[in-house]
Amino acid sequence: MVLVRRERPDDVAIRHVNEQAFGRATEADLVDRLRERGQATLSLVAVRADRVVGHILFSPVTIESGGHATAFLGLGPMAVLPAHQREGVGSLLVQAGLEECRGAGHGCVVVLGHPEYYPGFGFVPASRHGVAWEHSAPDEAFMVLELRDGALAGRGGTARYQPEFGGV
Repeated sequence: MVLVRRERPDDVAIRHVNEQAFGRATEADLVDRLRERGQATLSLVAVRADRVVGHILFSPVTIESGGHATAFLGLGPMAVLPAHQREGVGSLLVQAGLEECRGAGHGCVVVLGHPEYYPGFGFVPASRHGVAWEHSAPDEAFMVLELRDGALAGRGGTARYQPEFGGV
């Protein structure tokens, strides 16, 4: 059985999970930098048999248009240890994270991710709402999910992640 809960200070395995899932330290470094700067809005872990096997992070994103910025959230990174992938751990993390974000009153979440995976949670190409990522990416890979109906109405523009994402 997998339990999803908020990250705790003793969850040092989060770094290992991100390194193993991505095969490099870049995403683990990103998580550390966001956390150090107080920009980890929500950080959840998936635990199986008292072992952290997955992690998901949400951080602030702004959508800017015409000198106006609206605060939303970005999902990522999301990581699952390779030995536990394709067991539903990632889905549990995404579902739990989105529910917590919705419950906290956030209006929208953006993600740069697999276009075959995230639509299963309701994500659609961000371009449908007039939102573009600040960098180039395939249209189908940069997606958005309204957590509140109408949260994106009239709020199209350029999505900007935290500066720490520049190195990923």
